[in-house]
Amino acid sequence: MNPTADSAAQWPLAPTTFAQPARTPLTKAQKILLPLGMVLFDWLFWLEKGGANMLVFMVFIVVAQLVVLPRVAAVRRSAYFWLVMAGTLFSGAMMAVYGSGAAALACWASVLLLLGYVNQPHLKLVLYAALTAASSAAQAWLRVLRGLRAPRQGGAGVRRGWFYARLLVVPLVVLGAFHLLFAIANPVYDRLSGRALAVLGRWLARLIPDISLAHLLFVMVGFVVVAGVLVAVPVYAFADHESRFGEFIRRQRDRVASFGVRRPDFRLKTMRALDLRKEFYAAAAVFGLVNLLLLVVNAIDIHWLWFGFEPAPGFNLMQFVHEGTYVLIFSILLAMGIVLWFFRRNLNFYQPGLRWLRGGATVWVVQNAVLAVSVGLRNYYYILHCGVAYKRIGVCFFLLLVFFGLGTVLLKVWQRRSAYSLVRLNALAAYAVLLLLAAGNWEVWIAEYNLQARFRSIDIGFLLAMPDRVLPTLQARRAVLSQVPQLTADTEYGTYQVVAPAEAQRRLDVALANARAAYAAPTDWQSLTWAHWQAGQKLRAHE
Repeated sequence: MNPTADSAAQWPLAPTTFAQPARTPLTKAQKILLPLGMVLFDWLFWLEKGGANMLVFMVFIVVAQLVVLPRVAAVRRSAYFWLVMAGTLFSGAMMAVYGSGAAALACWASVLLLLGYVNQPHLKLVLYAALTAASSAAQAWLRVLRGLRAPRQGGAGVRRGWFYARLLVVPLVVLGAFHLLFAIANPVYDRLSGRALAVLGRWLARLIPDISLAHLLFVMVGFVVVAGVLVAVPVYAFADHESRFGEFIRRQRDRVASFGVRRPDFRLKTMRALDLRKEFYAAAAVFGLVNLLLLVVNAIDIHWLWFGFEPAPGFNLMQFVHEGTYVLIFSILLAMGIVLWFFRRNLNFYQPGLRWLRGGATVWVVQNAVLAVSVGLRNYYYILHCGVAYKRIGVCFFLLLVFFGLGTVLLKVWQRRSAYSLVRLNALAAYAVLLLLAAGNWEVWIAEYNLQARFRSIDIGFLLAMPDRVLPTLQARRAVLSQVPQLTADTEYGTYQVVAPAEAQRRLDVALANARAAYAAPTDWQSLTWAHWQAGQKLRAHE
């Protein structure tokens, strides 16, 4: 037998043996939904604001996923998939109701999570699901273009033209991305390129009267979005990385100078790592000393803030709230990080001192919860004396996440949960908070609360800069503008200026006139929201 001859005889089969699997072609459902989705995207969003169109598009995405997915798909048995699908529909409904920025953010975040869980059904981390979806969407449009074929009836010239047309797509996309970056960074380039694009647009308008350059670019964006929604390119990197983690900590007996472990390590070590006993002493010292210090801080806060707090004349409540709140929040997060550090490994299994260690950590977590209550009281006093702002609402919801996070830290301490488990639970809580933010008509509630004569100062510029759905509230309470001691508005330099009551009334009249004119003009249903429709009805009733 000649091995060389045998190898040569088998050589033609080698490429077949090691060949990469062919790309999965588009299904019939995808071929139908892709052009339908592009037409729908263009019809819903071209020259339109966010509103009912977001709800329709979210419904399209959900229905498309259910149609494309096989009935036996593993993701259909995932609770995360159904949770995020409900969040997608809910956030879309909130866009149709309020059309707020929080609702729009919740919509696109929900879509990313939905696509991520469809791509990798076994994923649990919210962040990894979003990154998986983004990676897949970045490749989906290329896969669709590569799958396109020239018409079979065409000749060689048609096929050659089709090949070069596909070849130019990627350079054009890269060119467009760098053009946007340079236009943002260089105002001169932005101005000159704007003129050049305007000339090109006028030329295209003469060539194709019904289609503009901007519309063509928008159609391309729609193609990228719809392809990312319908075509899932498998991305395994994040799922593989997540598979290394577990919900609970396991005792590690490895990398020591012994043949009794799986991976012995006999290298000479000039510095010894702390054994469990010494690490326990360090943790006990940290928990004991910081608990005493935190007890003093909490005692001061309880005596000063919790009962009968009244700011003294000239007391800078804004500085007190801003600086104190951020520092205390940082201290709470630092405390959570220290607990995670000490309970990261085998100290969870140190039986001689585990009870005392858990007790000290529990007391520290409880004291941090008391500190979080003090932060909430600072925020409450600011709202009580100065009014509501976006950051104050953000602090309230952030404190909800802090309390939830402290609860998960207790789970880690007493149930030996891993850091992965804490990240997973807190990420889900953050997504739930985002949905709660999407469900609020915050601007109207802020205006209703801030327009009270008991405040020493009202930021009228802040209220007039809000969406038009706030104007009926401002109109109903415009008498308050003449009753407060001071009205202010921000300047373009970041400072504030005092606004006279007459000037504030004039600005409000201008805003009301502009809003009535906008509501009187024909409006497509795509941009319509229930809150704006209701505001328009109220403004027409008080003309």
